[in-house]
Amino acid sequence: MKNYLMGGALLVAAFAATLPLEAQQAPQLPGSKSAAAITGGTYQADAAHTLVGWRVDHFGFSPYFGLFGDITGTLVLDPKNPQAAKVDVTIPVAKVTTASAGLTAHLLKPAGENGKADFFGAAPAPARFVSTKVEVSGADKAKITGDLTLNGVTRPVVLDAQFYGAGKAPAMMGGKENVGFTAKATIKRSDFGVGYAIPLVSDEVVLDIVAAFQK
Repeated sequence: MKNYLMGGALLVAAFAATLPLEAQQAPQLPGSKSAAAITGGTYQADAAHTLVGWRVDHFGFSPYFGLFGDITGTLVLDPKNPQAAKVDVTIPVAKVTTASAGLTAHLLKPAGENGKADFFGAAPAPARFVSTKVEVSGADKAKITGDLTLNGVTRPVVLDAQFYGAGKAPAMMGGKENVGFTAKATIKRSDFGVGYAIPLVSDEVVLDIVAAFQK
């Protein structure tokens, strides 16, 4: 038994001794939390990695969320003058995604006899957000005020944005410079003419945004 325990202890010690070496050999992520990695210029939205999540309260029983993706647009960014940044993105509402096929179909259900759809209706126009002001707070945060056009209505919206990372993608992934942000906002869907089932389904919609741009 003594020899067995000693052998086990030696095995554990040998394994532990390899950990620092493995850590040193671990590959570094191409993205950096340092804003110094941003060169600036005009970036294109990375449609495959930019998402707008939306969340509502459902009957007071639970939250429910869905996604908008395939987002296009531009970001103009100067790291020496971040408050001059401009963003203009388009969100294809018709590609809304939920976990329920029935709900997705309802969101895109055509207008009824009264000429009004419950939600977005069939073949809805894309939504668009165009920034009008950027207020930088701290090293990596900003409030981005802009005009959101949704369902044919334009209203001002403020995004609480935070810098996430920047750097060049590996050569095998195109080698482009990337910059990413997260953002949050809360809107009232009734402001955009979407009032179905309020208050059973909340008027307030929480937006969780992941934005990636490339050049």
